[in-house]
Amino acid sequence: MNIPFLDNWLNRNEKEQGAGLAAALVDDPEGVAELFSECEMLRAQARSAGLELDGSPASLEALDQLMPRWRRDPEAVPWLGNDAGFYLGTVIIHTIPGTVWQVWPNGQPVIRLASGRELNVVESGVSWAMTGSPELSQAYAEASEG
Repeated sequence: MNIPFLDNWLNRNEKEQGAGLAAALVDDPEGVAELFSECEMLRAQARSAGLELDGSPASLEALDQLMPRWRRDPEAVPWLGNDAGFYLGTVIIHTIPGTVWQVWPNGQPVIRLASGRELNVVESGVSWAMTGSPELSQAYAEASEG
């Protein structure tokens, strides 16, 4: 995949982390959204359980029902949680009008709803991967309420 901003973003220093991602979102919002939507580790886990992630709210419910076998590997949990957060954000972006990715000054990507409310979907995804709470479908339902 050729995403023009990626080389500059990967070569940033820590002080520029938030600014680099924020600039990338301004320069190429579709490219950043595409990168966030990949979620390869989560997709592989889902596929191994017979679930194909289609970007729908129903797929979030299906993820919530998976047996959390990944918790046996503490090194995988944060990575899988990160993917789960990006996938949650992708579903929200694609299904709730007026929702966009935004970057906090510390470099954390979040979702901004049309109402202006911001959701740290990556934090929700990591918590889901570690403990099962909040459920991804619940986080989606709360976002859809505005």
